[in-house]
Amino acid sequence: MDTDAVKLLQGRYCNSLTEYSRFVTREVFIGDVPMGGNNPIRIQSMTTTDTMDTIGTVEQSIRMVDAGCEYVRITAPSIKEAKNLAEIKKQLRMRGYNVPLVADIHFTPNAAEVAARIVEKVRVNPGNYADKKKFDQIDYTDAEYQGELERIYQKFAPLVNICKEYGTAMRIGTNHGSLSDRIMSRYGDTPQGMVESAMEFMRICETLNYYNLVISMKSSNPQVMVQAYRLLVETMVAEGMNYPLHLGVTEAGDGEDGRIKSAVGIGTLLEDGLGDTVRVSLTEEPEAEAPVAIALVERYALRESESPKVRKSGSEATSHISHLTSQFSPYEYKRRNTYEANAFIGGHMVPRVVVDLSKKNLKDPAILSDAGYLYSALLDKYNMAEQSVDFVYFADELPSFNLPGNLKQLYNYKTWQKLADKTMCHPLFTLKEYIEANDRSSALNLVKVKSADIDSDEFGALPFDQSLVFVLETDSLSGMTDQRSFFFKMEELGIDVPVIIKRDYSFDQTQDSELKTQNLQLYAATDLGALLVDGFGDGIWIDTPGIDTKTITSTAFGILQATRSRISKTEYISCPSCGRTLFDLMITTQMIRSRTSHLKGLKIGIMGCIVNGPGEMADADYGYVGSGTDKVTLYRGKEAVKKNISSANALDELIDIIKEDGNWVELE
Repeated sequence: MDTDAVKLLQGRYCNSLTEYSRFVTREVFIGDVPMGGNNPIRIQSMTTTDTMDTIGTVEQSIRMVDAGCEYVRITAPSIKEAKNLAEIKKQLRMRGYNVPLVADIHFTPNAAEVAARIVEKVRVNPGNYADKKKFDQIDYTDAEYQGELERIYQKFAPLVNICKEYGTAMRIGTNHGSLSDRIMSRYGDTPQGMVESAMEFMRICETLNYYNLVISMKSSNPQVMVQAYRLLVETMVAEGMNYPLHLGVTEAGDGEDGRIKSAVGIGTLLEDGLGDTVRVSLTEEPEAEAPVAIALVERYALRESESPKVRKSGSEATSHISHLTSQFSPYEYKRRNTYEANAFIGGHMVPRVVVDLSKKNLKDPAILSDAGYLYSALLDKYNMAEQSVDFVYFADELPSFNLPGNLKQLYNYKTWQKLADKTMCHPLFTLKEYIEANDRSSALNLVKVKSADIDSDEFGALPFDQSLVFVLETDSLSGMTDQRSFFFKMEELGIDVPVIIKRDYSFDQTQDSELKTQNLQLYAATDLGALLVDGFGDGIWIDTPGIDTKTITSTAFGILQATRSRISKTEYISCPSCGRTLFDLMITTQMIRSRTSHLKGLKIGIMGCIVNGPGEMADADYGYVGSGTDKVTLYRGKEAVKKNISSANALDELIDIIKEDGNWVELE
């Protein structure tokens, strides 16, 4: 958004930036499962079956509920599917499942009006409910724009009145990928445009005295998504609104990437105390989404019971917030200014990755393979992988083999002092050790600190020079906000020291290894990602006993990728599938990934249908979009370059386009 608009905002989008406090919203009733207010954060997902397949949809819905879903969303692309929701609901009730149903509507107001008489909630997308998207730039006068709003009122008001009559809730769900040409022409492809798209519809609802609303601001880019939700809350509060928030990162993808990207976006907002329902969008079966969402939100149950709450809603909604520094805006990305230490960390350098190898077999050079350095015993040399860490921490242990020449080693200060050869070796100090040390590195000195240290006499006695790097640790239950407060205080004091964010995680060793890995991905992506999306952090260090180095390394680079801080692999913007999907999305995604995953830095969108395809293509370099039965349309950015080609040939033709653009490299 523009600088003048940012200056007008007060940052009143949450209760506090420096301690966890859930922002309490208006209570909205969705069947027998209310949302918002003081209710728990609700879990939901969406079916992937054809809505006309009644039994298939019912059985999948049951699996979703059994997995933890409290709401089930079903697509209704036309009137026939909307009508069949009644039979699906009947069958579910006969089987003893009273889960509220949500009809997902995009282009068809008449289908929404049918569905609103049947289900407990309808979702409409303001970008395509009453508008068209042709990527046209239109210059509206104020009078012409107001005329467009009046046209939308006429088209939208009937649905609002039906929802009022039947007691049906509504989600007004903006998608970054489907902003209308009208919004794009006036506000651009921005969080501000996303917010205004929803606010137009919300204002119509309030004009008609309808308040049973839930709002969402979804994007495949977690940074955009976070900024949009924050700006939405700021805008709602300013206009006396306080509606519940549905959180989600759209087209997050599958596996590790999907979980990390979802956690960066959703987790950042949960840390801010925002969010009343969560849907994790994975390119997997929908029943696989609920456990991930549950793992994300259950961390906040204990915090919520121990934290203060703002118990106001609607026109009474206010938000008190800790002091914002002049350098920080929650609505736009700006990396914290630091000096560049040893021409390696801080400044404009990408964030660095640290891993702990001190408990490994330091007689075997192969231990470095999981940190991204592939050792060939035959050639006695290392090759770097795409995800190669920058520092390895050996604590007080000494490896008995030669290390790669570009890999920096960290040792505890007293052990570092005794090293005969300190080339590429750097000390890690406690705060007290650094103040009292007579022997420091001329290149890099890493000093462990906690947030509270900044107010101590010891911190005040620090000798500052441009070799200094902080390693910021926390043992607080609200660790992210604790660490964020340290960054705020440094900005207030004008301290420009680079910071490595360190988080330690300990999991029950009786847990299944897959569950431990998933929780590490979700927790670290939340805690570290929430800082990185706001421009805080020059490096990350994840320490987790019982989890292998390869997983820790992959998680660290995945977080940097999801926050757009450091690109180390191909990014896939892949939707989670639904009843509109025109091919097997999971199989297709894996097929495309198998042939393109070596194309570092490219973003490839894989969309099952046209609803969000063209819009999300604007954030991708290339797109693969279902356009009919056995038909695919290929995109370069937002331009459709090959339409309705056979799916059997589509991947080969996509690769040909990438080659034509000079972006293809052969897999070694």
